[in-house]
Amino acid sequence: MTNLPGADLHWPEGCMAGTAMHELSLLENVREILENHAVSQKFSKVSQVTLEIGKLSSVEPDALRFGFDVVMKDSLAENAELIISDIAGLGICQQCGLEVELETSHDPCSYCGSPRVKIVQGADMKIKDLIVI
Repeated sequence: MTNLPGADLHWPEGCMAGTAMHELSLLENVREILENHAVSQKFSKVSQVTLEIGKLSSVEPDALRFGFDVVMKDSLAENAELIISDIAGLGICQQCGLEVELETSHDPCSYCGSPRVKIVQGADMKIKDLIVI
């Protein structure tokens, strides 16, 4: 298994990703990252890819699962297993300072009701690890 430092995929807060087209583009980015790391880390095949997907990321896990095999066809990750790990949305209230769990990026603080909550977790998608040959 290997971790890919710097392999985080980030996009602007509020980015709308309701269509499968967005997920296909993300998967193409994942494939490109894998190919680049294969050269630098000297591996030739990926048998498993684990993605961490934040609840606030606007990424649809089912759309990723659906498109994974299509996008990875004829690449070093062809026939690789995709594992998706969900990451909870967390924020820090800028008024009361407490950590709160978030269902959406616009949730108010569940303790004091303040709308000023800074997201600290769950707004991105990361390649967590790989099993490579």
